Amino acid sequence: MYSNIKTIAFDADDTLWINETYFREAEAEFCELLKDFGDKEEIDTKLFNTEIQNLVHYGYGIKGFTLSMMECALEITNNQVPNEVMNRIIQIGKDMLNKPVVLLENVEKVLKTLHIKGMRLVLATKGDLLDQERKLEKSGLDKYFHHIEVMSDKKEKDYIKLIKHLDIEPEQFLMIGNSLRSDVLPLVKIGAKAIYVPFHTTWQHEAVDDVKEEGFEEIDGILEVLNSLKI
Repeated sequence: MYSNIKTIAFDADDTLWINETYFREAEAEFCELLKDFGDKEEIDTKLFNTEIQNLVHYGYGIKGFTLSMMECALEITNNQVPNEVMNRIIQIGKDMLNKPVVLLENVEKVLKTLHIKGMRLVLATKGDLLDQERKLEKSGLDKYFHHIEVMSDKKEKDYIKLIKHLDIEPEQFLMIGNSLRSDVLPLVKIGAKAIYVPFHTTWQHEAVDDVKEEGFEEIDGILEVLNSLKI
């Protein structure tokens, strides 16, 4: 199935290291800060909708998330958000940017093995450039990657552009990640390969219901990548 693969790409957040957990913690604190202005479900929904509306302006990542929290707080409080609450929201964003990079189990073992075997490895992630570069440096994994690609989005056209840059054909490209929407389905549609490694927490925007597409493999943990590639 993967005999003609020339390049293996890995998603970063929640594929190589923990990420979404920090967002869920931040959302919970945000709702607690504003509990006098609405119930948790209302505030959580409002924040999510604000994030989605702002993707076109800020893209993905912690900075855009922090700006969305600030905007949402102003709307919920009718521009009467207490100064201490706004200050705390800003600090939540800064705290997220300084979170430790915690690798998921067996990640380095898999990357090291593939690297030793001479596979060309690529990091293909989306989000804020500075934040992703910081996390990669902290992770200590940068030495395994031939190329780093921080994408503004992960749609079919974005992968086609990346594959052309790598000077290979789609069927020679394998993407490994935790999001069906971003790391799997676009690859299937352009004729590339994909392996889906679910993470226990997924952002609502990345969730996909009733997946009908075939042509990708789902595994329980990243270590199974080696079995799939017969390594």
